[in-house]
Amino acid sequence: MGIVTCDIGVSVDGFAAGPSQSREEPLGVGGERLHRWMFEAPEENREEIDAILGHGAYIMGRNMFGPVRGPWDEPWDGWWGREPPYRAPVFVLTHHPREPIGMAGGTVFHFVTDGVEAAFARAREAAGDRSISVAGGASTVDQFLAAGLIDELRLHIAPIVLGAGERLFVRSGDVRLETVSARANPLVAHVTYRVVRDAPRSG
Repeated sequence: MGIVTCDIGVSVDGFAAGPSQSREEPLGVGGERLHRWMFEAPEENREEIDAILGHGAYIMGRNMFGPVRGPWDEPWDGWWGREPPYRAPVFVLTHHPREPIGMAGGTVFHFVTDGVEAAFARAREAAGDRSISVAGGASTVDQFLAAGLIDELRLHIAPIVLGAGERLFVRSGDVRLETVSARANPLVAHVTYRVVRDAPRSG
C-alpha cells in the first residue's frame, strides 16, 4: 500500500497562504512568493517538484480548489485550466454536493461532503497500491494530521515572513515528527518529516 504524503509551502513564520485570499490573489497578498523556487529555479529543485506529482489520488480542500463559496452557483473548474497537472482522481472536501468534473489529461475532481475519513477512504480505493497526496491548503492538512492520516510531511520553507494568512499546525494537535531529510538553496529549504504515531492508522 502506498504512503500518504503532503507537500506544502510555508513561510518561516508558518503561513501557507497570505492574507486576503481572493480570485485575484489565490494565495493571498504576498503568497505567490512562497513558490518562487518552483518557477525561478525549477532545475535546482527538480527532485522536489517531480515528487509533488505522480500520485494515485489527491485530496484538497475547497479553498484550494477555488474561490467559490457556498452552493455551486457559478461555474468553476479549478485554477489549473482545462488540463490540470494531477492526471488522477482528486477528492475535494466541501459542504455542498456537486457532480464530478472530468478534465483533459485524466484529472477528475470528485466532491466529498461527508468529511475527512470519507475522502481518505475514496482516495485509498482510487489509488490502489499507489501513494496519496494531501495537497492542501493548511486547514485540510491540519485535519489530516489530526486524524493521523499522513505518513510523510514535506515542508518547502520559503525565506519570507508573511505575518498573517492561513497558518499551518493550528488545528493539528500534538504532531510528533522525525526529520528524514533536509536540503536548502537560496529560495527554499526542503524538509521531509516522518509523522510518528503511537498506534497504527485505521483504514
